[in-house]
Amino acid sequence: MLTKVIAFIAVAITGSLLLYGVADFPSFGDPNSPANAGVEGGAPSISQYFITESYKDTKVPNLVTSVLADYRGYDTMFETVVVFAGGMAIFAILRVLRSKEEPPKPQSRAETFVHGDHNRIIVGTTCKLVIPVIQLFALYVIAHGHHSPGGGFQGGVLIGASFILLALAADLKTALSRLNEPNYIRLACIGILIYAGFGVLCQILGGNFLDYGVLQPVLFTDGPEMARSHSMLGVEIGVALTVSTIMFAIYANLASRGTLNEGL
Repeated sequence: MLTKVIAFIAVAITGSLLLYGVADFPSFGDPNSPANAGVEGGAPSISQYFITESYKDTKVPNLVTSVLADYRGYDTMFETVVVFAGGMAIFAILRVLRSKEEPPKPQSRAETFVHGDHNRIIVGTTCKLVIPVIQLFALYVIAHGHHSPGGGFQGGVLIGASFILLALAADLKTALSRLNEPNYIRLACIGILIYAGFGVLCQILGGNFLDYGVLQPVLFTDGPEMARSHSMLGVEIGVALTVSTIMFAIYANLASRGTLNEGL
């Protein structure tokens, strides 16, 4: 009881401080706010600079992608780290590690993915047709995020959802046979390393961390602007790897209570 009272007091104090701070925010849509009106002396606001100069700086038509992967690259990298940390936290809490794994239960032909009752045949066959299309569209979303809505987070969610769909249509072991535990943990780490690797490479070449323009000699581009464009595609691939694998890892552990055996 005492713990609940202390938790309630902590939440009440934190909420009061947040509500007090909201009063200092400018009104929604206020054209005179610092984000919209700029600063004294004629300097443009951040929003105005992004809108007018983004394409000149990055050669990326999609303003959202240029902001997320370039101007706000630090933030996006650590957002990806937060996704990774969340998945690892769920793994640490739920995963049941045993010294001897239970042998898989042999399945009869009637229990397999596309055999047995009519419902299983329909669901299994439909998923076998739909899942490759989902994954192909996910790759398009990742690669075309420079020019249309999309990017690493959206494409990664689509890839992760395709494996979850397989687990729901068949069973968790079928999905894990395509993307098992060692591989999804390994790929999640590789995604983080790809993103951070672009930043470290920029430093090696004499630039700042995630200052993609200095990668022009390495990427063989016409100018630093195209180097920034190509580098953003690279970091988006890293984001997609981490998001997709962690998404599936979270589902696998929650659905099976950490055993990775039965699932839903």
